[in-house]
Amino acid sequence: MAQAVKQKKIPTRRCVGCGEHLPKSSLIRVLRTPEGEIVLDLVGKRSGRGAYLCKSVACFKKAVKSKRLESSLECKIPDEVYIKLEEELAVGKES
Repeated sequence: MAQAVKQKKIPTRRCVGCGEHLPKSSLIRVLRTPEGEIVLDLVGKRSGRGAYLCKSVACFKKAVKSKRLESSLECKIPDEVYIKLEEELAVGKES
């Protein structure tokens, strides 16, 4: 008897900007560490509370305007994090 080939499950996360469910690997993770620091987690493995964002400038602007990142992470987001996110999105567009 032939065994059914198991398909590997692809984890999905919801973008805080547009609300779409997308593969985790295609999103940028913004993380609040247990110490309360806000950082970009480009690998997606660090511990803490995370919020995910599409690699789209439109989603980024929507999330900033409506303060969805602050709401998801339950804290104020420093301007430096927004600047890093914007730089990361600009780099992603070039490649």
